[in-house]
Amino acid sequence: MDIVTTLVIAMSIPSAITGFAFWAIERRIERREKIQDKKDEARKQNEIIVIRGVNAAIALGEATARAVQRIPDAHCNGDMHSALEYAERIKHEQKDFLTEQGVDAIY
Repeated sequence: MDIVTTLVIAMSIPSAITGFAFWAIERRIERREKIQDKKDEARKQNEIIVIRGVNAAIALGEATARAVQRIPDAHCNGDMHSALEYAERIKHEQKDFLTEQGVDAIY
């Protein structure tokens, strides 16, 4: 073998090892990103379920408060009226916040 061939072979071995190392690192990063994407999607779905649960609880509380207010012998005090107003206010604040977040996400 001449000197040029020996030199080319000697230079290509470290390059091949480095290339393989970078390929292996890229595969590991891609796998981690896929796992992280799945976790992020699960967190997003959890947030949606929590928000729906809060909305359901508020709706149930409002319906119960209105039903109790219609009972003649219930003697609702100011606490019932205040709680109902508070629930309505929070429901609208949450709706406004989520609407604003949705618009911000679009733009």
